[in-house]
Amino acid sequence: MDESLFDQSQGNRANKVCSLEEAIGHVQAGDAVHLLCSHTRWSAAARALIRKWWGQDPEWTLVMLSLSSLGTLFFRGGLVRKVVTGYSGDVFPNFSPNPRFGTAYLSGEVQVEHWSFLSFAQRMEAAARGLSAITTHSLAGSSMEANQGYATVDTPFGTVGMLQAYAPDIAFVHGAVADAAGNIAFHPPMLEGVWGALAAKRGVVATVERIVDDIRPWAHLVRIPAHQVLAVAECPLGAHPGGLYGRFTSAEPYGEDLQFWSQVREVSRQDDAAFDEWITKWVLEPADQTEYLELLGSERISRLRQRAQSDSWKADAASMPPDLESPANDWERAAIFGARTLADRLVATQADTVLAGAGVANLATWLGAEMARERGAPTVLTAELGLLGYEPTLADPFVFNHRAFPSATMLADSDWVLGAMIPGPNTSCVACLGAAQVDAAGNINSTVIPGKVFLVGSGGGNDVATTADEVVIVTTLSAKRTVSQVPYITSPGDRVTRIATELGVFRRRETAEGEAGSSRPLFELIAVASGMEATIRERLGWDLVIADECVELEPPTAQELQRLRGWDPQGFFLRP
Repeated sequence: MDESLFDQSQGNRANKVCSLEEAIGHVQAGDAVHLLCSHTRWSAAARALIRKWWGQDPEWTLVMLSLSSLGTLFFRGGLVRKVVTGYSGDVFPNFSPNPRFGTAYLSGEVQVEHWSFLSFAQRMEAAARGLSAITTHSLAGSSMEANQGYATVDTPFGTVGMLQAYAPDIAFVHGAVADAAGNIAFHPPMLEGVWGALAAKRGVVATVERIVDDIRPWAHLVRIPAHQVLAVAECPLGAHPGGLYGRFTSAEPYGEDLQFWSQVREVSRQDDAAFDEWITKWVLEPADQTEYLELLGSERISRLRQRAQSDSWKADAASMPPDLESPANDWERAAIFGARTLADRLVATQADTVLAGAGVANLATWLGAEMARERGAPTVLTAELGLLGYEPTLADPFVFNHRAFPSATMLADSDWVLGAMIPGPNTSCVACLGAAQVDAAGNINSTVIPGKVFLVGSGGGNDVATTADEVVIVTTLSAKRTVSQVPYITSPGDRVTRIATELGVFRRRETAEGEAGSSRPLFELIAVASGMEATIRERLGWDLVIADECVELEPPTAQELQRLRGWDPQGFFLRP
């Protein structure tokens, strides 16, 4: 190739490199602002945006797949009037509701549109492709099918679910490297992908770890072309407290700062004065990324760089040996009984894949997959982030643990996992999901108890529940969790075949001829912990039906507890 021709073509392109403060100047009051979520999760540009507009009431619509604890900054600063999202809650140290989201949503101070992870991205995919709508498997049978942007349509090819195209005004992304023209390369996995960036009406504001002279060595990783980019700013560690996985480009990786994430969660639950003090220190006072990194300190940054090493989990495992003496608690019993149940289904179906929900369901899936493979099942783990064929590491129970990524046989995004592989006819998949509430039909509510409490939202749960070949639910049994009918259906229960709890395991009954429409419960108890039948009957939100062949559950074994606690030695999810 004649390099002079390349140099000439690049020379005709505008130089988009600028300071972060200049870059965020492209945002206007009233904008629908999209913050893209890949595995990096956060962006220095989001912090700069909050700092610039703090307290000015720009009336934004915040379009963000997953609002972690840091999303509360937009609420405290009075920056948003509406949120379009798939998850509003804490992520670290565990997946849980955050009262600042709940208070704003339930009071009507902030409007919210709930979507599943896949449907959230698909709407922007339609806009990016220049389509008015796009088909989807998701949302049917859930409360989200009442959303204005969703409809079922009768076509010559059958009834299909349709999503209206949606385009934000401007998008913010954090990439690995970019050239001066604004071509942006990313490290996988990509979670929601880049559809929102490609759909953004005015374009993209990007931060990257490094500006490079020539993007061509990483052309296969470029996902956003220069003509869609308004500005690009170099921000080392720009995803903090998120991390950057892998050495795919010249950008140096770093691990997620779990201590920081946990601190944000804790302080966001305190009173406004305490939260404001933290915000002033970490968001409002640092004038730029250089000052922010100085505040973090070289020692902390060094630890984060070390955490990005694929074998760094070994030191954590050595320093946090699991407690092997304490008896199993309720969540551990639920996880173990769920794992055994899941293993039986994986062996029976010879499923290609198993997809884990978050928290305890994730741990049950890891254990169940191991058990199934020991019995000859071919099943591999997959995750909505965009992972296939990965293995967990000790001392880290999080489904998005970067140190598990090197074990994956494929790194993609949620569009591929949730929108292609799981619903695809050539893949058999059993899913294991948690449930804040589950009802007599197997419907899951993880979104809201109207007028009382906001939970977190769908995440990828709805997408999985509507397309997996079957679903196993793992939860604890209480009057609050097992109800006759959930007030909000996040994920329909049509494909739920088992419900595993710490007290017993339920199976969907085969409906007898002429029984359609009967009030008889759909699930029957097939296994029960010793002496717990009366307790189940007392707590269960529907009439207890006991199968003729109901058996007694064997107590958790020392080996099962060791595996669970090895993954979660600090009890983030396996809490008493």
